[in-house]
Amino acid sequence: MTQDELKQAVAKAAIEYVVDGEIIGVGTGSTANFFIDELGKIKDRIKGAVASSEATAERLRSHGIKVFDLNDVDTMPVYIDGADEINAAGAMIKGGGAALTREKIVASVAQKFVCIADGSKLVEVLGKFPLPVEVIPMSQAVVARKLGALGGEPRLRVKDGKPVVTDNGCYIIDVVGLSITEPADIEDKINNIVGVVTNGLFARQGANVCLLGTPEGVKKLEF
Repeated sequence: MTQDELKQAVAKAAIEYVVDGEIIGVGTGSTANFFIDELGKIKDRIKGAVASSEATAERLRSHGIKVFDLNDVDTMPVYIDGADEINAAGAMIKGGGAALTREKIVASVAQKFVCIADGSKLVEVLGKFPLPVEVIPMSQAVVARKLGALGGEPRLRVKDGKPVVTDNGCYIIDVVGLSITEPADIEDKINNIVGVVTNGLFARQGANVCLLGTPEGVKKLEF
């Protein structure tokens, strides 16, 4: 099976977690896009969705799914999103699609986080995937120096010669070369750096369920 086929398999399996008549939180990225396409097939069963990015909101609307502002939502049964890495405890690295802050905010309102990913995303130690850190633009240099002191190599995310700008008007610094054995501690430490909006470690609030796409079928991990 191709990676896209594995992603599609977990996207279909995630439909089982959709609660009829409710609002669902939806993440950002290639695997989340497959889920949105599946969600479009059952859109009449749900009240609508909260999107973690402008791109996700646009894709949801293209399927005729009503998009709610999070400020108008008190709680949601479930948030469904992919991950760049996930470990056996349900801690994740997210943010490859530069939507980490909104993903973390939307996930915080949901009662359950269902991670959907292909099997290659399950790792013993987080950090092979560069850790994204969203920063206020004026703090980029000072935050990079402090991130470097933690042992990784900070790299400003650039596209077409210019810094990538998030939906929040911020920059992304990717930290390469970290071996993250204590994800919750590192999450707290980086978030306490002045100028950091948040980082892509989802450890304090990790996944409750992970649906992993493998050649042998979809495997479910519960945390």
